[in-house]
Amino acid sequence: MRGNPMADNKKSGGAGKAMTKAAVVQEVSTKTQLSKKQVVAVFDALTDLIKAQLGKKGPGVFTIPGLLKLKKVHKPATKAREGIHPITKQKTTFKAKPARNTVRARALKNLNDLIK
Repeated sequence: MRGNPMADNKKSGGAGKAMTKAAVVQEVSTKTQLSKKQVVAVFDALTDLIKAQLGKKGPGVFTIPGLLKLKKVHKPATKAREGIHPITKQKTTFKAKPARNTVRARALKNLNDLIK
């Protein structure tokens, strides 16, 4: 055994595990010279702001400058229907779905440029 394969991945620039919430708070705290409590308060305020903007009384759109745009999308109800299952190729009944609101996230140019 060579050791931890995840550690080897990080050294070689490969894909590692996604950061946890605590790791994100720690990293932002270190880079901004803010305390962890202050960083958590900023994230909580951002969450409240997004909730207000995407909620029933908000405009339904929220932009995180330079990163992404969040948009509320209304999906109408669908009826139950007969169809062919795409994998098994057998006839099946697809269930009805109620009307619902979902969030669509669209990356802005700056974010797309970061990953190139």
